[in-house]
Amino acid sequence: MNLSRRLTAEFIGTFFLLAAVVGSGIMADNPSGGNDGLALLANAIATGAALTVLILIFRPISGGHFNPL
Repeated sequence: MNLSRRLTAEFIGTFFLLAAVVGSGIMADNPSGGNDGLALLANAIATGAALTVLILIFRPISGGHFNPL
């Protein structure tokens, strides 16, 4: 596969990963009712699920190596 297609897939995957991390952090804070442990657990589960889905989607195109740096 060509390099531009792989780089585009990595960029899109990293964007969605960052959106999932930020979104899960915001959404976990609302229903936790001030319980930090519950918010952290919800954030970790949502982020892990999003990362799993993104890797499965982009693995055939670019290998699914997301690096937000």
